[in-house]
Amino acid sequence: MNAMVPDRVQRSFSRSFQSYHDAAGPQAGIAAQLAARLTELGAPDAFETLFEIGCGTGHLTAALQARFDIGSATLNDLMPQAVETARAWNADFLVGDIRAVDWPRNPDLIASTSTIQWLDDPGEIVQRAARALAPGGWLAISGFGRDQFAELRDLGSESAAPGLCAPEDLAQALEQSGGGAVEVLDLWQERHRLWFRSPPDVLRHLRETGVNGRAGHVWTRATLAAFCDGYTRAFATDKGVPLTYHPVWIIARRRA
Repeated sequence: MNAMVPDRVQRSFSRSFQSYHDAAGPQAGIAAQLAARLTELGAPDAFETLFEIGCGTGHLTAALQARFDIGSATLNDLMPQAVETARAWNADFLVGDIRAVDWPRNPDLIASTSTIQWLDDPGEIVQRAARALAPGGWLAISGFGRDQFAELRDLGSESAAPGLCAPEDLAQALEQSGGGAVEVLDLWQERHRLWFRSPPDVLRHLRETGVNGRAGHVWTRATLAAFCDGYTRAFATDKGVPLTYHPVWIIARRRA
């Protein structure tokens, strides 16, 4: 990945870190769904060790802690501010790019939501996670698919996260990681729309959640007016204007 990408993402999330938790309703919902699905698939009530990638403000951390007895946890994030999430849950904190830091040894659960799309090769992280799991360990990772923010793409935006992918891409990466050592239990995707009163409200949502982390666009009055006009003409309905979310996930288990 170009070094400028994580730098730009870090700057974007740094600006939005305080507003993210309350504004990121879709991300919170995905985290709750992912934790619930683990239970439905028969995950144990307790995990001795958890490694979470991209903990942020703690949506997934809280969802997992509510459903499972976690012995000890190591939380990772690119943002140093996320140490507060680790402190809140009495967890160890590992700051930095997940591809460059040293992972804890053989966790029983490796989990992540709404993070891998910022990597140019999310399959590589899924493969590494599969290899890192303890025997019998569980893997639950979500990202976003290629229709994420389809409206922005259709208007010519080039700020899409680099790792948008289908759940089948993640499953293929697992298959390439080492024979049949890891069993895929669930692949899932969904497309849904958030509705806003106007295009400026869409931009406000993106800014408050930091999810436009690759955008290098500098707005002027003229470009903002052109964007709002184009968005309204292309997508406005009686409900307002939409923004598409396209979450995907994979859940797998390493054979004992």
